[in-house]
Amino acid sequence: MLNFKEKIAEEISKATNLNKEELENYIEVPKDSAMGDYAFPCFKLAKELRKAPPAIAAEIYEKLEMDKEAFSKVEIVGGYINFYTNSTALVKDVLSQYNEKKEKYGDSEIGKGKNVVIDYSAPNIAKPFHIGHLRSTVIGGALYNVYKFLDFNVTGVNHLGDYGTQFGKLIEGYKMWGDEYDIDSNPIDELTKIYIRINELCKQDENVLENCRNNFKKLEDKDPYCVEIWERFRKLSLKEFQRVYDMLGSTFDSWNGESFYSDKMQEVVEILEKSGRLVESEGARVIELENMAPCIIEKTNGSTTYATRDLAAILYRARNYDFDKALYVTSYEQVLHFKQVFEVAKLLGIDKKYTDGLEHVAFGMVRLKEGKMSTREGIIIKLEDLLKEAISRAEKVIEEKNPELENKEDVARKVGIGAVIFNDLSNSRIKDEIFDWDAMLNFQGETGPYIQYIYVRTKSVLEKAGYVPKFEDIDINELTDEASTNVIKTIANFSNTLEQVVDKNEPSILSRYLIDLSQSFSSFYNANKIIGEDKEKQDARLYLTYVVGNILKTGANLLGIQMPDRM
Repeated sequence: MLNFKEKIAEEISKATNLNKEELENYIEVPKDSAMGDYAFPCFKLAKELRKAPPAIAAEIYEKLEMDKEAFSKVEIVGGYINFYTNSTALVKDVLSQYNEKKEKYGDSEIGKGKNVVIDYSAPNIAKPFHIGHLRSTVIGGALYNVYKFLDFNVTGVNHLGDYGTQFGKLIEGYKMWGDEYDIDSNPIDELTKIYIRINELCKQDENVLENCRNNFKKLEDKDPYCVEIWERFRKLSLKEFQRVYDMLGSTFDSWNGESFYSDKMQEVVEILEKSGRLVESEGARVIELENMAPCIIEKTNGSTTYATRDLAAILYRARNYDFDKALYVTSYEQVLHFKQVFEVAKLLGIDKKYTDGLEHVAFGMVRLKEGKMSTREGIIIKLEDLLKEAISRAEKVIEEKNPELENKEDVARKVGIGAVIFNDLSNSRIKDEIFDWDAMLNFQGETGPYIQYIYVRTKSVLEKAGYVPKFEDIDINELTDEASTNVIKTIANFSNTLEQVVDKNEPSILSRYLIDLSQSFSSFYNANKIIGEDKEKQDARLYLTYVVGNILKTGANLLGIQMPDRM
């Protein structure tokens, strides 16, 4: 099998005496195929060779001896050397690789022997699981899937918000008004009412707020009454959350939330004391940091903070998971928090490998048209309601377009939830998202339902033909037309796409790829008659259709989207 990037790197290495593996990492796939199938940016060598990129390109070009069976043309454009693959060689190489790997096509061994911990979702117990939690859940879930596909050993952690001052507030509210609310039958909604009510009272009465803070201190000190109420709230909340996770297909390897570290924080405090950096400030204990606010380790009443618990988690994860990367998938509002925590983690006495592997995977907020959501103020949209509405709207579309469709409910579930997930993952994660029903559930254009529709089209073509030809029986020369090779080139970029996803921790790269593959197949479908009188053409085009469908399914599944067989 040909490895075009390796061949290019080999020839450039001969021409420059530079490391082949490093050169291979520089090779790009141009967005515009008119600029070649692969491109080598010579500006990467400008500093080392002390020459202008166009001059480097010209010198390398003169020394290149490219395999004419693999490459049809090599050109210089400015500081780039562009390589055009031989269509027949490309088609044979890509499809033979697919035939060998099948559903594992696109994987690699870049993750072999490497451990990754991904901390994602992490809703607060006793609060609604609202659309603000959607982003962390689906971004983290997609990264979990892609890392695993690329052979990393991955641990997905749902670091539940099940500790902190808000529980002191809930305990106080429950003490005062618990009998007024039917918590067992409708736990989250009723606890939310208590939370909103106690927050209002805290604004009016400083003594009530102080009682709430003391309740949390009692919880940390294992006061039986506070622990009993807290355990009840946690158990009821997890039962509610699981319904949403079942709808999204979300799974986790660990549910160790903040409370798990309640007996592990004292060690953190002791280590920081020994470092000589833990100092008193206005009654609290903090670590002073350069160019940012101090990191509070203990509050004035001796209770711990988010930072203390996150530091305890880093210590625990380093010891138990031996991680190469530890990703924290949370909103960009927590950028300062994680900068502080990662800096203080350097004082914990753990190997530099662990502190170097800490990474905050920040994302933009989901906002309502009316402004920012707030549980305290009661301005939220519950995620379960959103998903049910998406399914309901998908059902209406299916009823209009295909009323005779079997398993309409199952299809509507896959289409509706797929639309929500894809919408969230279709743009750069760092962008804010203004929540809008029409935008979220648009079934036209570059959406999840469009990808599902193209997948269903591949299935229906194969079903109509009644068979999938064997790779050994197809004539590669029947797939060298422009529409076919455009599909093949897109398929060839699947593995590179997945590697970019983990390199940048950016699932939208895969979302964009699936749209590109769907659009290139649509052009191929419109340009070529797949089922026809010419058996050789039919077999070749059917095989390509089969490959596209499977890659669309693999890619969508990695994003957390299920594919219907019919629509």
